[in-house]
Amino acid sequence: MGACAHQPAPTATCTPPLKPALQVDLYFGRNTPKGEVSEADWANFLADEVTPRFPAGLSVLEVAGQYQEPSGQIIRERTKLLVIVVFDAPQHEAKVRAIAGGYAQRFGQHTVFHVERSVCVGTVI
Repeated sequence: MGACAHQPAPTATCTPPLKPALQVDLYFGRNTPKGEVSEADWANFLADEVTPRFPAGLSVLEVAGQYQEPSGQIIRERTKLLVIVVFDAPQHEAKVRAIAGGYAQRFGQHTVFHVERSVCVGTVI
């Protein structure tokens, strides 16, 4: 994953009652040097590292991941996609770095793929 210079996220222009926010997507590959991250291990990681940092809410989706290693080999793996919507940008950045670092340390991963985008959010009843 390439690094990019940090720039402020563009602010979405939202029509009330929607409000501008930032959607943070983190992709956690489950293949590790010791085997696949189990559902129990993932649940423990979520409880220990993610929920305390973002207690207001989040979503986790199961996705089929794929990436290319520097050697050219295509690697496919089951992946957890963590989606968090934040209203406190850029204060969320340290929390996101801590989560990615915690996953790398706990499961021997080299990277966690990270995507951010401006969104408009609200609730529908």
